[in-house]
Amino acid sequence: MMPRRPWQGVATIVGFNWPFYLAAAAAGLGLFMGALLFSRWEIRLLCGLGAAGSAYFVLVSLGVSHWVYDRSDLYRWGWLERALKGVGRHRFLFCHTGFDEASVALRERFREIEWQVLDHYDENRMTEASIRRARRRFPPAADTVSAAYNQWPVAAATADAVLGLLAIHELRSDAERCAWLSEARRCLKSGGRVILVEHLRDAANLLAFGPGVLHFHSRANWCRCWERAGFRLRDEFQLTHWVRVFVIVTP
Repeated sequence: MMPRRPWQGVATIVGFNWPFYLAAAAAGLGLFMGALLFSRWEIRLLCGLGAAGSAYFVLVSLGVSHWVYDRSDLYRWGWLERALKGVGRHRFLFCHTGFDEASVALRERFREIEWQVLDHYDENRMTEASIRRARRRFPPAADTVSAAYNQWPVAAATADAVLGLLAIHELRSDAERCAWLSEARRCLKSGGRVILVEHLRDAANLLAFGPGVLHFHSRANWCRCWERAGFRLRDEFQLTHWVRVFVIVTP
């Protein structure tokens, strides 16, 4: 596998969401021109504030994305050693919701583990254009198994760990996330664990992504979902200020 390029993460995000960035840049430019051309100072002030806000969220969101996806330990996998401490390393499930750029790297990094990749993508539920672009650019690996989020083609008590990497927030309702976690619990061996890596709906992500933070879920919401599914929190740590790792196990 080719090593990740220095700006691969942020380039991928722009590639998937280019209409948003194009619209934001056009709006910012238009507002900036309005701040220069309008005669009334009130309108010029509003245009200037709007242009500054547009520039802020475009530049800051891209800067944070570069830090998270290109400069942090996220795709270097050192953090995963902490998350896996004490668990068996025989069979793991890697779950995604339509976009998978990690399973090949995980297989190369952890060759002693048997990996099964589950794709929970549902074109009737996950209708965002960005996901369709992602699937065209990164089609599922040949041995990926299509699996409903609430019914996995996996025998009970056969997996040592289930990994959801920046994906399970795409299940938009509490009921869907609880159902996913319940399936994970069914598939785990005794002593197994779920490793969730997610952005949160919190102040750091609000400052970085503005209204985009609403696409994520709060820490309290995640806690409520895994407790309903019969899990408890074993470990929790930050990868960056914007991404958190949860290691959850059965009581």
